Amino acid sequence: MAARLAALPPRRQERLQDLGLGVALAGVNALSLLPYQSQQHPLWLALVLVIAQALPLAWRRTWPIAVGLVIAAARVAYDQIGFTFAPFPLGPAIAFYTVIDRCGRVWRWSAWVVVAAGIAIGGAAPGHSEPYEAIFQVMIFLTAWAAGTLSRTKRANLQAARSRADRAEAELDRQAALAAGRERARIARELHDVVAHHVSLIAVQAEAAASLLPGRPEQARSAVDIIGDTARQALTELRRLLGVLRGPAERLETAPAASLGELSEVLDQVRGTGLPVDFEVVGTPGPLSPGVDLTAYRIVQEALTNTIRHARATRAAVTLRYEPGYITVSVTDSGRRPDGPSPAHDGATGPPGSLLTGSGLGLAGIAERVASCGGNLSVGPTEADGFSVTARLPAR
Repeated sequence: MAARLAALPPRRQERLQDLGLGVALAGVNALSLLPYQSQQHPLWLALVLVIAQALPLAWRRTWPIAVGLVIAAARVAYDQIGFTFAPFPLGPAIAFYTVIDRCGRVWRWSAWVVVAAGIAIGGAAPGHSEPYEAIFQVMIFLTAWAAGTLSRTKRANLQAARSRADRAEAELDRQAALAAGRERARIARELHDVVAHHVSLIAVQAEAAASLLPGRPEQARSAVDIIGDTARQALTELRRLLGVLRGPAERLETAPAASLGELSEVLDQVRGTGLPVDFEVVGTPGPLSPGVDLTAYRIVQEALTNTIRHARATRAAVTLRYEPGYITVSVTDSGRRPDGPSPAHDGATGPPGSLLTGSGLGLAGIAERVASCGGNLSVGPTEADGFSVTARLPAR
């Protein structure tokens, strides 16, 4: 039976508990009169009134005010009729406790008025003139009031704690969603930089190989070799990024994050397309945080990729300027050739960059990276009709 009761909904459990309480207390009240039945006239009315002081408790949590009034009326009527034995006032005390526990301030004060009036009326009834009876009832109802107040306070504290927990959980969900959004943006930037750079180099070399294939097969073969090397590097970086996203059970090998120490490889790849790149380091190189190191590397990579894809420049320059607490990354190109083929074509004809259409996300990705590090970004045309990307980043 206990298992079945625990499986019921909370409201159903409360109703069954209150029903059991009312029936049990009504039985106790009725049985307590039997030793004095010869003194109770009429006995049936005494039994009805003592049962009426307990049985309504079955509905005490549903209608606490009505139940309290019915029980109070039965108790006062019992005392006024003048029955010689009055059972212990558990029913009225439990009804009073329920009002204090479940009802608002006005009803609680009204219950005190009803209790005080009931004690006064009962004390004035025949056979209830002893002072200890009033003191005894006052102590009972004070105990009921204290218990009801404690129960109401405990329930309010639990509700407040539950509300705080719900708010904290909602805040954690919001923070998790924001963190997931930031992580998605970071991965999207990484994928864009990796794919855009390597695929752009592949596209340039493919155009060059196609134009060189009929007359200069050796140079075309060199371009094809560069395509293969670049594709393998792109796959390696993509595997590294995917390794971060996969679960630990995958046990996929991952490579360290890119850094300025690997910048020479990017410069060699770009020079392999036929675009000369000047590289200069100003100041004494100092330690950089991993995020800033990766950001500086990606800025150079993405800016040179944009130069290959869009500018068709004759030359590019990369400058790293180290200052106390800062590093400035600058990538500048000389601008589009006024005429003639692009460096990668080496005599090829055709529409420049026909394979290199862009998504327009390169500069946006650079701006996001710089903002995430707390740096400043400056982009725009130069006086020599070129284009410049300059980012000043905090070292830490």
